[in-house]
Amino acid sequence: MSSARLILTCGLPGSGKTMLAQQLASDRAAVRLTKDEWMWALGSSPWDGPTQEKVERELWNLAQEILRLGLSVVLDFGLWARVERDEMRSAARELGVGVELHFLDVPTDELWRRIDARNSKPPWDSEPINRAHLDEWSLIFQAPDADELALFDPPPNSN
Repeated sequence: MSSARLILTCGLPGSGKTMLAQQLASDRAAVRLTKDEWMWALGSSPWDGPTQEKVERELWNLAQEILRLGLSVVLDFGLWARVERDEMRSAARELGVGVELHFLDVPTDELWRRIDARNSKPPWDSEPINRAHLDEWSLIFQAPDADELALFDPPPNSN
């Protein structure tokens, strides 16, 4: 198996995925791909569903190419559905790389506190997330359980 890793962050908005992704990329000399940052940079926002799907697809293609080159990738997407996580894990394993899943499980009230603070700063101040969105997303988010987490590789030196 290659020393390259696909490192996935998983959680709802405000859970700390991007901060963790930045730290993991720095610690592991990995390329970080954060979907929301790309959306904003392209003059769009995370609310633009069709563009979000295209950006996500292209970033996933780029991630796979980087992995083929033997470099690690931190993919900061949220990954709310198990099927997404399963597909990425399977594809990465076919490339011969290990796959880590970093799930950030944060209580909804704390998520809202963080989101509310973030909403006051650019670029989120122009396209804020409201509490109703968070409550709705909390209902559809498929948190990984212990059985699913066991399918992923532990971080190096975590034993």
